[in-house]
Amino acid sequence: MQRGLRAVGLYTPQLRAWALYDWANSTFATTIMAAVLPVYYATVAGDSLAPNLRTAYWGYTATVALIIIALISPVLGAVADYLGARKRLLAGFLAMGVLATACLYFVQRGEWLLASCLYVMGNVGFAAANSFYESLLPHVARPGEVDRVSTAGYAVGYIGGGVLLAINLAWIQFPSRFGIESAAQASRLSFLSVALWWAVFSIPLFVRVAEPARLEPLAGDERHPLSVGLGSVVQTLGELRQHRPAFMFLLAFWFYNDGINTIIKMAAIYGAEVGLGQADLIGALLLVQFIGVPCTFAYGALASRIGAKRGIYIALGIYCGICVMGYFLREAWHFWALAVAVGLVQGGSQALSRSFFATLIPRENSAQFFGFYSVSGKFGNIVGPSVFAAMSQLTGSGRYAILSLVFFFAVGALLLSRVDIDT
Repeated sequence: MQRGLRAVGLYTPQLRAWALYDWANSTFATTIMAAVLPVYYATVAGDSLAPNLRTAYWGYTATVALIIIALISPVLGAVADYLGARKRLLAGFLAMGVLATACLYFVQRGEWLLASCLYVMGNVGFAAANSFYESLLPHVARPGEVDRVSTAGYAVGYIGGGVLLAINLAWIQFPSRFGIESAAQASRLSFLSVALWWAVFSIPLFVRVAEPARLEPLAGDERHPLSVGLGSVVQTLGELRQHRPAFMFLLAFWFYNDGINTIIKMAAIYGAEVGLGQADLIGALLLVQFIGVPCTFAYGALASRIGAKRGIYIALGIYCGICVMGYFLREAWHFWALAVAVGLVQGGSQALSRSFFATLIPRENSAQFFGFYSVSGKFGNIVGPSVFAAMSQLTGSGRYAILSLVFFFAVGALLLSRVDIDT
């Protein structure tokens, strides 16, 4: 693996350890958020609910998690800068996410509320830890290599998430060959595998990546770190007004990332609602992972030629097409075709967004600004799953819900055009 990481430009132990965390935590995004747990929720945990209510309740579950994340991220980012505690806070939320993920093993038939509660806890741990991980990017990568390192991290994450998801799919499709008594038990074992994978492959980051220096407090400043954090949130809001490109980008990101993450979270359960089988749902999402690897690297190369901003525009246009096509989803091959389209742009758009933002902010306040980067996405993500859930519940179908996501991509593109720095 070390040789492969060097081949993609992660030439120092620190860069490789940083990127390996993407390999570790992407299994939560693939198996828990996108593929196995949504299908398990729809077919086992929520089997007592009507099909459209399973979709709606999953959307509301995602919304609750995102509200919590949105409220805590900016303050935690400021506290991390003040205490020099990015890695300690990352470790705490990592432990929280791993524990909740492991406990999903105990969710049985009809226990949708337990599944929802554990998912909320796991998602909060995943997202909060990820914001501290991303805040390390400006410290491990030199200014001229941020785009490349960011896209390499996403590509490594695609491979890690895809490898474990392939193993999980094999367990679910052929449980008896692995000594597993049923597909449902295989799904529950996949939740345990995510917890173990996430914990083990996170270790290199804590060993190899140095903690950035803390912000030096002013003489005589003896305030509690939380007080400092709240004050820094207010200060950062003021600073964002002075960094207009970063502020405008956050508004754009608020909208289009909402659409992207709603598709990630709702695709499998929407497919289950329209009658697609588990093998097609998980298999298509697995395809996204492996298409995403070369396409994420291609986006990094594209950004070096046309700029990250234009690369994001291309992705948003493709996402609008995906939403329109999703409205007409009827057959399994439709879902596979949409998976191919998502794989072309998902990793690239997110990697370029992360690296683009990193070029717009001061390095010394990276955790604080990335807290706002995280909260911008998370507050926006509250709206997307909420709209999706409400549309599904009100209309009795997820079709109009998927179509409504075009609005988020269109508004995001419009706001992105107001960011007057093109890199």
